[in-house]
Amino acid sequence: MDSRPRLLIVTAAFGEGHNSAAHSLAAAVVKAGAVARVVDPCMEGSPRATRATSRAYRIVTTYFPKIWAHLYELTGRFDFSKPRGPILRGPENALAAMMRDFRPDAVVSTYPLYPYFLERIQRDAGPGGRVPIFTVVTDSIEINAAWLRAPSDRWLVTDPHTRRVMIGTGLGDDLVVETGFPVDPRFESLVPVDADDGCAPFRVLYFATAKRPFVRRHGRAILEASPDVKLTVVMGRNTRLLNARVRELRAAHPGRVRLIGWTNKVPELMNQHHLVVGKAGGATVHEAIAARCPMLIHHLVPGQEEGNLELLRRIGAGELAGTPDALRRRLADLLADDAAAWRGMKQALVRHDRISGGSAAAGYILGYLRNPKLATPAASP
Repeated sequence: MDSRPRLLIVTAAFGEGHNSAAHSLAAAVVKAGAVARVVDPCMEGSPRATRATSRAYRIVTTYFPKIWAHLYELTGRFDFSKPRGPILRGPENALAAMMRDFRPDAVVSTYPLYPYFLERIQRDAGPGGRVPIFTVVTDSIEINAAWLRAPSDRWLVTDPHTRRVMIGTGLGDDLVVETGFPVDPRFESLVPVDADDGCAPFRVLYFATAKRPFVRRHGRAILEASPDVKLTVVMGRNTRLLNARVRELRAAHPGRVRLIGWTNKVPELMNQHHLVVGKAGGATVHEAIAARCPMLIHHLVPGQEEGNLELLRRIGAGELAGTPDALRRRLADLLADDAAAWRGMKQALVRHDRISGGSAAAGYILGYLRNPKLATPAASP
């Protein structure tokens, strides 16, 4: 019989950060010699409702951020501890079936909803039948109350600032563990652009949203900031929507624009570029931090992403550039005086030194399973 620890990692299709953290943590767990299974109980238990809600989430956060800010604030006041209607009953039943089938030694949730389900599922298991629950908080600094109330044995967080915020809400000092965001273990072996690089060309990695006018406006602003700039546009799930616009951009700037659709080479791309331009999603921000690649934010979802921007500012590694003009000016400022401001950001990221969040989280969880009393949280500097 396989005696390796078994971790059930549960995620959700509402934002890329949850899925990225789950799969990166699973890779680190397997690398450490344990067994991991990543599942989405919402998709398993209510697939139609989940797909519809996920599409609505992307539309609202992209085109109607003020509406999302209101909805996000409401979720912080919602009591998930009480059983709900059929939409949530399906995912809860699916999670219960996964627990019976996989028989994990621990459950790790990268989405705040599932610990509430697990508390009910394990209520009748008794002391010997209950398994520990770890909540991986994918947001930074600005933490929704749904995360804070989620019934968990430990909360794993991205940085010392977030740890202090969560302890300040009343969580015990021993319950909140700073591991860093679970990024892909590949980041640990990749070599980023050096702070002493000549910056000619200056390679910018741009993650486009679904707003078609923005991809052309942002692209022009980036390229007009300096003739030394070369631009890589990652379209991802929006490839078909954006393809015509970005081809126009490439034709207007021969030899300076590279187009990429869906890719699983984000760690490599970030380490090959001088600067990331994108929205302030948890995965993108923390992958940029792991790649020691400064970042400019072109789109911010109120509420959940504000803390990610604030973290970049506190590190000294990123800023908001919410309009094409602001993006052009900020990029030009970074490149002025032999790229002095950019080099300062690079050095700040080296000092922050968070390249192994996935391995740190896997190591902590597996250490806890061996002996909970010896598992201690990282101290905030």
